[in-house]
Amino acid sequence: MFSIVIPTWNNLAHLQLVLRSIREHSGQEHQIIVHVNDGRDGTREWVRAQGIAHTASDDNIGICYAMNEAAMLARHEHLVYMNDDMYCLPGWDTALQRRAAAMPSDLYLLSGTMVEPRDSGNPCVVVGPYGDGVDNFREADLLRDAPRLVRADWYGATWPPTLVARRWWFRVGGYSTELSPGMSSDNDFAMKLWHAGCRHFIGVGDSLVYHFQQKSTGKVVKNDGRRQFLDKWGLTQSSFDRFYLRRGQPLAADRLPEPEDSPALRRALFKSRLRKRFG
Repeated sequence: MFSIVIPTWNNLAHLQLVLRSIREHSGQEHQIIVHVNDGRDGTREWVRAQGIAHTASDDNIGICYAMNEAAMLARHEHLVYMNDDMYCLPGWDTALQRRAAAMPSDLYLLSGTMVEPRDSGNPCVVVGPYGDGVDNFREADLLRDAPRLVRADWYGATWPPTLVARRWWFRVGGYSTELSPGMSSDNDFAMKLWHAGCRHFIGVGDSLVYHFQQKSTGKVVKNDGRRQFLDKWGLTQSSFDRFYLRRGQPLAADRLPEPEDSPALRRALFKSRLRKRFG
């Protein structure tokens, strides 16, 4: 079973929807942990009344602090990070479990595959116009169409819903709080796993979740995560995605190969050094 951590910020209707989808469409009865940021919309009272394990803060403390605090309550060996503006489709968890069971060790980062209502050019998602909020969500149509939305597995998992062994979450320090409120914290976490020896970053094509797209992050004042990533690692986030994680490419083998020493990579590293030095 999983310990599923969901940070939320005054988004009660979507939180209720994602929790219902987990309960109705999961193969196991997972532990659910919510971190309530602010909660003035009644979220804190609702999770208390429902008996849901949770942590809380009076203000919005962002993804990094929220995830790290809520993860302390995790009971199971696998930790899942999920957004509050998602809806889990049937079999989402069993597909992740099958892939995890096939891994040679517990050092991996797996991700479900998002179905999104708008085409953002993201090669890792499936586009399907099933609504952009609770009020116009075409749930029945999505459930009917789910089998044809399945895609092949892909390289470059960092986005939620992500699955990681709980011990590796804590071993590499969880989400880096200097990136609060959280932009680029997922890539930074992936880089920490990379330096710990992880070479399994797999998007699971038959683990589907619907994502309403930025119902939470769209209202937060963002940190300059890409600049912080560059200053910390000496590499642009886009170069890490392209040459190391090979994000969006079809899965050819479970283990990612080492970055190929190519002219393109050398140019990217050179440009990264210039950007870090001169801005």
